[in-house]
Amino acid sequence: MKEFIEYVTKQLVEHPSQVHVDEIIGQHTVIYALRVGDEDMGKVIGKRGRTADSIRTLLTATAARQGKRSILEIVETNRMGQNLQKNE
Repeated sequence: MKEFIEYVTKQLVEHPSQVHVDEIIGQHTVIYALRVGDEDMGKVIGKRGRTADSIRTLLTATAARQGKRSILEIVETNRMGQNLQKNE
């Protein structure tokens, strides 16, 4: 599923080389932390979060078929390189 998130996101952004997905695996839940360039953040989130919600819906459906739960977090990186969680 990590590859799926990377593939879809790279198709949406202007700078695909700045797309990074980290995977945190728990017992029943997998958390995916998605990082993109600052100028591409709006394209990944979309108007009113519709693009992000669509990616999350597909991710949830895929995970459910595997008997797991998945969460997609879109993480903003500030100019100092520190991670900030993007609130939607």
